Amino acid sequence: MNYLLQTKKIVKTFGEFTALNEVSISVPEKSIFGLLGPNGAGKTTLIRIINQIAIPDSGQIIFDGKPLQLNDVHYIGYLPEERGLYKSMKVGEQALYLAQLKGLSKAEARKRLKYWFDKFEIGDWWNKKVQELSKGMAQKVQFIVTVLHEPKLLIFDEPFSGFDPINANLIKDEILNLRDKGATVIFSTHRMESVEELCEDIALIDKANKILEGKLQDIKRQFKTNTFDVGLSTTNSDVLQKELAAKFDIEKASFKSLEEDLKLRIKLKSEDSAKDLIKYLNSKAEVNHFVEVIPTASDIFIKAVQSNQKTTK
Repeated sequence: MNYLLQTKKIVKTFGEFTALNEVSISVPEKSIFGLLGPNGAGKTTLIRIINQIAIPDSGQIIFDGKPLQLNDVHYIGYLPEERGLYKSMKVGEQALYLAQLKGLSKAEARKRLKYWFDKFEIGDWWNKKVQELSKGMAQKVQFIVTVLHEPKLLIFDEPFSGFDPINANLIKDEILNLRDKGATVIFSTHRMESVEELCEDIALIDKANKILEGKLQDIKRQFKTNTFDVGLSTTNSDVLQKELAAKFDIEKASFKSLEEDLKLRIKLKSEDSAKDLIKYLNSKAEVNHFVEVIPTASDIFIKAVQSNQKTTK
């Protein structure tokens, strides 16, 4: 696999506080990579190091096959969680200025800005001051400035913060389009539903350490517990439930169903299979619902962080 970005054993301390402890991640080319972790885990520090805003105490950043260089800033676009537009400047004037800082000529910047402003239907904002815009409107402008120079690597820190659902979907679609056109994206968020929708690979950082990394689908397989939600139609619910409880680990389940079934969550023992379970259930009742419980990104986040915090106390 080709990686656009790799961090190798990055260490960063602030006095006696360790923000990053030998953190290594590998971001595949042309992918959306979720950089996850609780508040204070070290994500923002790592992002700042990648952007050369901060310098690591030790370790190395490999970008596009070579050690990261100062000039590589022109190939990176960064949308920080704390937005940084100048409130008293006009939108168009500021967008042109920031685009030129990224290496675009004024003429090329104007051409690209026209494309994006037309695409987002915000052409009439050009001569407005940033302070006249709502938070969501200002974030649209900053998103445009972040992607305008068509960088190889895009880093989005909570890109949907402050957006209504319609504009959040607009930005999500644009992130996917940029990935499809060849950009590599690092996506940092606490919104696990966005991770489910967008990310192919993830890394989870907690207390300055990387505790998990890989393809999201592979990690879901690792966290599976051989558990199933089942809905059963029977005239003897109490009797059947007691019989199942003697054979399996069960608990009441809550899921939407067209039938008023006996709804249970059944966890199998390692020697049992889904095929064995459904065969057994069919011999006891009418099975109207049978779905394996796949851990969500949120489930994995909570379980991995809780486990790590127990072991590091």
